[in-house]
Order: sequence, then structure tokens, then C-alpha cells
Amino acid sequence: MNPFQTLKGFKDLLPEETSQWEAIFSLAKTTFDLYGFSMIETPIMEPTELFTRSIGTGTDIIEKEMYTFDDYGKKVSLRPEGTACAVRAYLEHPVLSQRTLAKIYYIGPMFRRERPQAGRLRQFHQIGAEIIGEGCPQQEVELLSFLFHFFEHLHLSDLTLELNSIGCPLCRPAYKEKLQTFLADKLPILCEDCGKRFQVNPLRILDCKKETCKSATKNAPAPKDCLCIECDEHFQAVQKGLDRVGIVYQINPRLVRGLDYYTKTAFEITTTKLGAQNTVAAGGRYDGLVQMLGGPKTSAIGFAIGVERLASLISLVEAAHTSPLPLFMAPLGTAASMMLLPILCSLRKNKIKSEMGNAKHGLKSQMKHADKLSAQYVLIVGDAEIQTGKGILRNMATHEQEEIDLTHLMESLSVRITQEER
Repeated sequence: MNPFQTLKGFKDLLPEETSQWEAIFSLAKTTFDLYGFSMIETPIMEPTELFTRSIGTGTDIIEKEMYTFDDYGKKVSLRPEGTACAVRAYLEHPVLSQRTLAKIYYIGPMFRRERPQAGRLRQFHQIGAEIIGEGCPQQEVELLSFLFHFFEHLHLSDLTLELNSIGCPLCRPAYKEKLQTFLADKLPILCEDCGKRFQVNPLRILDCKKETCKSATKNAPAPKDCLCIECDEHFQAVQKGLDRVGIVYQINPRLVRGLDYYTKTAFEITTTKLGAQNTVAAGGRYDGLVQMLGGPKTSAIGFAIGVERLASLISLVEAAHTSPLPLFMAPLGTAASMMLLPILCSLRKNKIKSEMGNAKHGLKSQMKHADKLSAQYVLIVGDAEIQTGKGILRNMATHEQEEIDLTHLMESLSVRITQEER
């Protein structure tokens, strides 16, 4: 038994999964480019203060879930989310902050020390995007259009867009007070976490998944009932924009954000196929974050897609499918291996995917290897074939074999494989 195992909440990605993930990332990059976004990559470690200032000290992320440690007297943390990092980069680099509108995206791992469960790991991956600068409702429509465009090309169905507005610093205090008044006599039945949230972050109580808390908040006032004129008009404009582009949504008054920097629009895309962890993508507007981190007052909006959850939605048969290997070379002996090696290199230079077996293994073993690789053709060359100048080419689908001239092997193989691909 291997004495070393992956840590709890972490996992290896095996070849079938990495192929699937690369396909997802490739499509994401192509779609982002179409929508005018540029890629950035931020470090996985940042000053802890970046997250305590942006996320807020009353949240589970800060209190329970961050990987934080001392680095020569400075508190640092593995990033638990990507938005604060993206805004830090935006403020640090004029090439981003001097743009009228910065449209950026990122792909990479995040870290939270929460209880591992299905669809939730301690190292997880996100595809995220941010639009920083100018705060028009069109941006919500643009981001949600991107998401549905992306998911459509991944052939995902059974997705629901849930939408809400949580107001702004002008109207949210009145809603918090109204919510606290409603919940005051229900404190004894709230869970321990929600009891703590009552004073610090009461909106999070609406998001609690425990049945007692869900029951206690069943008839709670909705954020939209307390919106100021500006927030209400903005939310109405978002809905009209979605209607015009044909994106179906439903208003969810329980959809809130526990992070302090969110304002106005909040959204989630959910599915019924993932059980309790049913959110595939989530995001919203955070018009106060740039200023909170030391920049000027700047509007911003973004989202994050959970890659692990997204990958689990895609059919494993379809996702793990790889194109068959056009050619496998089976050398029988060192001389055959040395003769075939430059041919192998030439085929690859000509973008023909090919592999060569180990000359120390027998033909039966090499044929099994070729079969596992889904090879279309196997070229068999041993001492006898070198002497006659003719190798044996086996069609793995029909089991037919033919002799092939080794003198012009590269040209003959290229023609056959190109025709097969057509």
C-alpha cells in the first residue's frame, strides 16, 4: 500500500480529466476573446488583509475557511476567491486601471479549508471574469449572455438563472433593520452560525441551507421591497435587457451575498443534477470594492464558474473521448527501433499523432498497448522486415495486413493516415 495519499479535500486530475478540463478551458478562452475579455493570472498567495478588507471579517470565509499563515512576520493567505485578487491587480497596474473599461478573466485554483463534500473541495478551480469601470445594466446582460453562450456550446441543459437585487449602501441598511426585526423573535431556533450572523451579517441567514433556518425565514421581507429608486431602476433595466436577448430567469428573493462588496444585482445559475451543491456559476455587482481597496469610486461586476461542478455535468463518455491514435509503431528489436525513430519524429513534425512501442517487449505485448491507445494502424518492423525493405501495416479495425515499402515509409504513411482522417 502506498504510504502517501492526497490530503483530505484535494485530488489528483488523471489524464481523462485533464483532457476534459483542457477542452473546457479552451472553449472558455475562445468565448472570452469573442466577448472582448483579456486574460490575467494572479498569484495564489496574497496578503491576508486583501481578503479581510474586501470579503469582511463577519464571513465564514475569513473566520473559518482561509489558509492563513505567517511569512516572516507578514500574514499571508492562499486565495479563497478571485475577485479581490483581480481588483488588486487592476489597481496595481496602470495598463488595466487606465482603461475606460477593463474586461478581464482568469482561470485557476482557489483554496478554502471547509469540510470536503461532493462538489466542494479544499482546492477547487474557477473560471472568473470581471468588468471594471462604468456601471450600466448592460454589463449584467453581457456577462449572463457570455455564460449561456458558453454553457450552450458545452451542450449543457437544465440550467436555471436566478436573479435578485440586494440594494446598495443607501438602501440596504433599511432592509437589514427590517430583516433583523423580523428575525428577532426567531433567534432561539436559528442555527449557531446564523445566531452570530444576526448582528454582523443578517442577509446570510437567508442563504442558510439548514431546515430550521429556512423555515424561520420562509416569510422574511425581500430585499427588493426596500430598494432605492436608483437600484430599482437598475434592476428593472437588467430584467428588460435579459428579456430582449431571450435569456429566461426567475426572481429569487432569498438569493443574497455574504460578501461585503456586493451591491445591486446578484445572480446564480443552478442545475437539478448536482444535488445540494447545485450552483454552477454565481456572481453580481460590487460597486464598492475598488474604493474599499484604496482606489477611486468605480463600478464593477463579475462572476465565477466552479470548474469541478461544471466538469461533473458534462457527459463522461463525451468528455473523456479522445481522437484515436493514427499510428502505433511496433519495433521488434533494437535495429528496428533505431530505424523507426526518425520516422516517428517526422510524423509528429507533420502533425500526425503517433507512438512507438518498447523494442524490448514482444509483439503481443505491443499490440495490447496499441489497442489500449485506440490505434488505427500498427506498423510492425523486425529484422526480417529490415532485410526485405518492407514492413507490415495492420489495420486495427478490419484486422487486414499489407506490406509497405520502408524506403518511402514517411510518404506512404502520410497518405494513408490523411485519407483515413477524411
